Amino acid sequence: MFRRLMRLMGLAAVFPGRMTTQRNPGHKVYPCLLRGVEITHPNHVWSTDITCVPLASGYLYLVP
Repeated sequence: MFRRLMRLMGLAAVFPGRMTTQRNPGHKVYPCLLRGVEITHPNHVWSTDITCVPLASGYLYLVP
């Protein structure tokens, strides 16, 4: 059903191609700083994520 509606509206999914996360051998690999840390209460550890959205005029970075 959704495939038919997307086709009628002319919509298509956009996703990255293959091999988008190839590691550069010259880059430093940082260790996981939380390895061995026991998280015992709320707000003990914080985290974030940065999402890059390509636009026609550049990039948009989303940080929650």
